[in-house]
Amino acid sequence: MKARHKRFAIIGGGLASLGIAAFFVLNALNSNIALFFTPTQIAAGEAPKDRVFRVGGLVKTGTVQRNEMTIRFVVTDTAKEVPVAFTGILPDLFKEGKGVVAQGKMGPNGQFIASEVLAKHDENYMPPEAKHAVDQAGKTAKTLMQ
Repeated sequence: MKARHKRFAIIGGGLASLGIAAFFVLNALNSNIALFFTPTQIAAGEAPKDRVFRVGGLVKTGTVQRNEMTIRFVVTDTAKEVPVAFTGILPDLFKEGKGVVAQGKMGPNGQFIASEVLAKHDENYMPPEAKHAVDQAGKTAKTLMQ
């Protein structure tokens, strides 16, 4: 084999190895990503059925129900609502009427089964995705009323 052919073989092998490594890294990232959806998007069927994702908005007042370690509540963006069930300990800042982001999967009965619940940090903070969702739902509601 000539030196020129050896160089081409080494370069080709290096590119193939780099391509395989990039494939595995991107595949791992894709399977671990949790996209954000609003209750309106979930109601429209835009959320994945068999993958983990996040839903965010406001905890609807009067919907929090506690049964031993399972907490049920409704997340709303003022236009649509999504019932959520969470088994575990809620953050201290979790309250009705406040911002929340829950991560999990949709259950077979249309209920969101949360594996993690995040609450807002202080009086002025709301996760950017949840704030945007509430703002968009408010604009849509105003447009429909006119």
